[in-house]
Amino acid sequence: MVRTTPRIAACLLIAVLATAGGLLGGCSRNKSSRAVKAVGSTSIQPFAELLAEEFNDDQKEVYVEVQGGGSTTGLQAVEDGTANIGMCSRGLKPEEKYTPVVIAYDGVAVVVHSSNPVSNLTRQQIADMFALKVTNWNQVGGRDMPVRLITREEGSGTREAFTKMVMEATADKVIKAIKAAYHDPATMPAEVKHQLEQAQAGARITMRSITEPSNGSVKALVEGDPGAIGYMSLGQVGTEVKAVSVDGVAPSTASVLEKDPKKRYPLVRPFLFVLNGPPTAEAQKFIDFVLSKPSQDLLEKQGLVRAVMHD
Repeated sequence: MVRTTPRIAACLLIAVLATAGGLLGGCSRNKSSRAVKAVGSTSIQPFAELLAEEFNDDQKEVYVEVQGGGSTTGLQAVEDGTANIGMCSRGLKPEEKYTPVVIAYDGVAVVVHSSNPVSNLTRQQIADMFALKVTNWNQVGGRDMPVRLITREEGSGTREAFTKMVMEATADKVIKAIKAAYHDPATMPAEVKHQLEQAQAGARITMRSITEPSNGSVKALVEGDPGAIGYMSLGQVGTEVKAVSVDGVAPSTASVLEKDPKKRYPLVRPFLFVLNGPPTAEAQKFIDFVLSKPSQDLLEKQGLVRAVMHD
């Protein structure tokens, strides 16, 4: 039998009391607080967590919990009622009949290894890379090394925004030009049909890309691979990777806000809180907090573009 000395017994008693106190404290907070659950986009998640921390520090009646999972997960969560707020990092589709609240705007940054000499790419070049039409960096002015593609998972708002603004936008120009010249597909020569098929295929990200579940994992892979290219939230780029200019415009808060189309960064998407019907009083309280001047100032300091301009 193991003997318990008075000193050990005292330490055990202190540990039990401390644990019990912590549990009681946690239960007290849960019982006295009405929880608001925000679920969805991993691009919005770190900013929502930061805001929730600020909000929870000042609140006793309402407590906000934030979870990731992707934009599609967020929409599903508000649809089935498991979340009060869905977080979505793309514009809603016509068939998605939810109420969006824009909390900020973000650029989709195209990122490469910090040693990569390429500093500017056109949207067409980027689309050609992700459609496997460009497979070596020397085809776009870089070193002789293979292009390694890092993409996001299906259901990611960042992926959907990138697909719409880069892949589909560049392919649509070719597709529309071909269809305008041949109103009747039956009159389309075989070589033109082949061009149309290639253009349609160019609107999709190749399955040979490496798929990652978050901005952080995309960033980590690009940081460690001189031949890599990926895309992620501008607000989370930091200094570990290099964000290239797109169509000659460098990504920044100023270029995202720029009114002149020629000087405006072309890859911009909204950060949304999404509601399924009227919000609860508790959810509305958090939304009002997020749209307040201090919170918008905080998001701006974190690299996002504010959704609300205050006097």
